[in-house]
Amino acid sequence: MIIINIEKKLKAYSGQQWLKVNREFANGSIIKIHGPSGAGKTTLLKIIAGLVTPEKGIIKVDGITWLDASTKTTLSPQKRMVGFVFQNYALFPNMTVREHLEYATKDVEWIDRLLKIGKLETLTTHKPEHLSGGQQQRLAILRALAIKPKLLLMDEPFSALDHEMKMVLISELKVLFTELGLTVLIVTHNPQELEGLCDGELDIDTER
Repeated sequence: MIIINIEKKLKAYSGQQWLKVNREFANGSIIKIHGPSGAGKTTLLKIIAGLVTPEKGIIKVDGITWLDASTKTTLSPQKRMVGFVFQNYALFPNMTVREHLEYATKDVEWIDRLLKIGKLETLTTHKPEHLSGGQQQRLAILRALAIKPKLLLMDEPFSALDHEMKMVLISELKVLFTELGLTVLIVTHNPQELEGLCDGELDIDTER
């Protein structure tokens, strides 16, 4: 069970706004997160990952306190061991496709399986600059999965993929998520693209 009850001040052109989220997510659930631009969807993922600290709140995962703002308790991002698919991919320019995955795991069989799922098995020696936007995005997803996290955070993970590739990848990922028992939170500007994948949703809006 993931318990999130946080408040974070956001900067906005129209004045000060607050991101407020109070929800519980069952283990193994796949949740789509949507809402207007600037509502704090990406910020929420970064708070869960430990990359941003809210002014108020608590985050507990399976009974372990990841964050308690009142006591200034915070578990480091490394100890949270979440998989994070960044909107800008955050790939390492000097690493090849395979090296990105080897950086996360030494399990060759697992690496080879991920490469096949991402349709990147013929591009293992390529560096990011020689990959298309869609290929980079798929690599970012594979890298996040390489550590076999229990919690996967995805920020607009399919935005650079054409419809056919998106449908094929989502179908394969759904099997993988179930197999790993993953809890997945997916930020999307297009909730319809995730039909059939998610079993819940979180609609975010800000408060002044």
